[in-house]
Amino acid sequence: MKDRLVTLIGGGGFLGRYVAQELYRAGARVRVAQKRPRDAWFLKPLGGLGQTQFAAADVTAPDSVARAIEGSDLVVNLAGTFGAKMRAVHVDGARNVAEAARRGGVEALVQLSALGADTDSPSVYGCTKAEGERAVREAFPSATILRPSILFGREDAFVNRFAGLIANAPVVPVLRPGVKFQPAYVADVAQAVVKALENPDAHGGHVYELGGPDIVTMAELHRWIAGAIGRDAHFVELPDALGGLVALFGVLPGAPITRDHWRMLQRDNMVSAGAAGFGKFGLTATPLAAVAPSWLVRFRRHGRFGQLGEAA
Repeated sequence: MKDRLVTLIGGGGFLGRYVAQELYRAGARVRVAQKRPRDAWFLKPLGGLGQTQFAAADVTAPDSVARAIEGSDLVVNLAGTFGAKMRAVHVDGARNVAEAARRGGVEALVQLSALGADTDSPSVYGCTKAEGERAVREAFPSATILRPSILFGREDAFVNRFAGLIANAPVVPVLRPGVKFQPAYVADVAQAVVKALENPDAHGGHVYELGGPDIVTMAELHRWIAGAIGRDAHFVELPDALGGLVALFGVLPGAPITRDHWRMLQRDNMVSAGAAGFGKFGLTATPLAAVAPSWLVRFRRHGRFGQLGEAA
């Protein structure tokens, strides 16, 4: 990887910053491409002198993607979204990246999809991620497709959001309490991205499902977070009829949810039986409990000086 030029599309995002740091460690040059490069400037001091470049690119604009990828050895597409532009970003955008990578003679392409990507998914997100995989395969057959589960990490909008709600609300509503997750540590996924780039002969053309070692229900996750931050929270498990209304109007305090989020919650988010995962990259997935307490401490009543057993 040393001195190879890697275009990292969406490098300023949650996962992107971790991938960039893994690439820096491997000695690669990193070109961060996204709509507003200014939002990713915080990455520059994390690499060496001249190791980071920035490019303005919108995956829905093919010409901008082609310019960003020009001269690259390797490409990673991390672009993803929720809302009205899911099809434009997940399908058309993924196709634009793959076609530009093929025309530019790129050696390897890693496409970030999502666990649960399925054309029969009840959610638009799941459907468009699956259609995006197909578009990438058609344009760049040797692409490596990674399907990570819900990601957790210091800056995440998943575990931290629930922790903030549990820390501040006297009563915490729980949607779909029995739905199961297999959350993955963001740093583990970043390592998998780089290992896929390092060995395209072994990983090109394959699909990997990246889930963590723990399978938890939504209710169990809430209780674990409460314990980790020392809160004696009162949870109310909402029946689906009421949960559907919450999703319809998006009124759950502290935890915005859309209809499509609700549809995603209708299925468990777990690695398929027999699917290739972290083990194929020689990686051992990190448990939530091994790392999350180090940053969840800020949600304790007295922060690092608080006791887990103190009254909330």
